[in-house]
Amino acid sequence: MALFVCYLVTKIFGDSVYQILNVIVPEAINEAWVKYIKFAIYVVGISGGVRVWEIEKYITSQIRGREVVPLTMERWTLEIYRTLIGSLKSIATVLLVFFVFTLIAYLVLKVFNAKRS
Repeated sequence: MALFVCYLVTKIFGDSVYQILNVIVPEAINEAWVKYIKFAIYVVGISGGVRVWEIEKYITSQIRGREVVPLTMERWTLEIYRTLIGSLKSIATVLLVFFVFTLIAYLVLKVFNAKRS
């Protein structure tokens, strides 16, 4: 589920990231930066959506002598919801940081170009 969310977000925001980087970064390294941003979206999205410590409670008991938490349909629904929200939250953070830094870079470039003129 987290992988699908990352794929969907990279498809939705891929063109925007490319166009923004096209303005700021020279064309020679633009493609590499786009690939890196997509990679960062996948890494952060999957790690934010898949919480191994939460899944572990369905496999092992946290207290000796207690039963393992049963994985019912309601719990499946809850875990899928948590995965979606966790992935989207992590990806939103990465994209926010990216857009803030590119905005700063754009403003700096605009100031330097204004001073040159």
